[in-house]
Amino acid sequence: MIYVHSLGRALRFYPGRSALVRNNLPLTFRELHARVEGIAGTLTSHGFGVGDRLALLLPNGPDYLELVYACSMLGVIAVPLNTRLSTAEIDRVLEDARPHGIVRHSSLAVPKVNLSWQQVIDQDPLPISGDRVPKVFYDPEGVLGLIYTSGTTGQPKGVIVTHENVLADVHNFNYWMRYTEGGIYLHAAPIFHIADFPSMFAAPAFGASQITTPKFSAQTFCETVEREHVTHTVLVPTMINLLTQFPDARKHDLSSLQVLAYGGSPMAPELVHRTRELLPKVKLIQVYGLSETGFLTGLQDREHTEDKLMSCGRPCPGVDLQVTDTSGKEVDAGQAGELIVRGANIMRGYWNNPEETANAFRDGFFRTGDIGQQNTEGYFYILDRLKDMIVTGGENVYSGEVEAVIYGHPAVREVAVFGVPDPQWGELVMACVVLKPAASLTSDDLIAFCRRSLATYKLPRRVEFSETDLPKSSSGKVLKKALRESFWMHQQRAVS
Repeated sequence: MIYVHSLGRALRFYPGRSALVRNNLPLTFRELHARVEGIAGTLTSHGFGVGDRLALLLPNGPDYLELVYACSMLGVIAVPLNTRLSTAEIDRVLEDARPHGIVRHSSLAVPKVNLSWQQVIDQDPLPISGDRVPKVFYDPEGVLGLIYTSGTTGQPKGVIVTHENVLADVHNFNYWMRYTEGGIYLHAAPIFHIADFPSMFAAPAFGASQITTPKFSAQTFCETVEREHVTHTVLVPTMINLLTQFPDARKHDLSSLQVLAYGGSPMAPELVHRTRELLPKVKLIQVYGLSETGFLTGLQDREHTEDKLMSCGRPCPGVDLQVTDTSGKEVDAGQAGELIVRGANIMRGYWNNPEETANAFRDGFFRTGDIGQQNTEGYFYILDRLKDMIVTGGENVYSGEVEAVIYGHPAVREVAVFGVPDPQWGELVMACVVLKPAASLTSDDLIAFCRRSLATYKLPRRVEFSETDLPKSSSGKVLKKALRESFWMHQQRAVS
């Protein structure tokens, strides 16, 4: 369904316009459609059909976009994998998703799970079939992708993203970040992130061309914007921080850039000011959302005033976002509670996980796990989290997953993992550890132990050893709030 309203629309209205830059040469929408149809034919020849899963372990690039388009054309479910995961973490995802095959890049971790088919695309390019696809898949409720996020128990959860979900995201995002016909969108953030994933369908719908960069760096970003005359992009605050600190940024012509959207974590007001200094004519859009929900709120450029910089903005039409108490009753403006939401953008559930799905919904609303409040003007403010999640450099880290690994070390008796503020990354993963009697362990040794099982961004960056037991409630639960307080007491909010 989404293909018809994305590339299918571009083929009807903008067939001769530039659609995608491949090997430094532009492809028109007509040429891109032909390639995608050929890739779809190749996947069909390898046994892929409606509902089958195709795992993608790739850096940003034209191949990535074309493969997802081919999946959407066929009704195949794309499973984009986080390129920073370790082999063990990738294997857990593959065991849950059970894909028919995988397309991967040789520079990334090699999964050990045996699959029916795999293609190492940089060593053996995917052949383009000459067969035509007889009928483009069209089912709003059909599953487009599984976006995996770590569960609170450390087990991965596959967010079921439907064709209708992504089309709603396209409409919602366009409410805040207006696309222009003939614009040029840069995929600088990872495509596997929900912050960037819908953009590949939004850009063709409005006749915009797309550029990809395999890995973000401030220099590459500046060079690409200048060379390709990029007009729109999405970054996470960590990337923006690196950009504003890049000493040669002002040597590049970035004047083509019209809109810079950011999400993944809130951005400190000081960083907003630095961004304004570097890019004074660029419109800034903050978007707040989750893998399970897509985009929920947006703070538009004109709303980036001093009194609203701590806000994540307001929802667009079609997104019903509320603040509720523990019973699910909506609270008054100014009162804190859990953010819950419903709308066409909300996931169907978690793949093969009815229990977690049931826990995530109440009375038709998805429970975000974020604590926030709404002011009398309708602007939302995120205050804290119900879920034990750390956001570091735009990546989500669940403390339970890190704790489970640390508890595997023979010297550890107790551990609590939580986020502490950091000016560059937003938050750092911190571990407070109690050792067993007579045991000996250094911070470096513990981090090296974690490195065997965890992606780099999930590793503890600070480790403190406590000689006393961790503080606990009457029920025996570790009081992480008490451990965090000393680090957060001078911060303006409890989420970086």
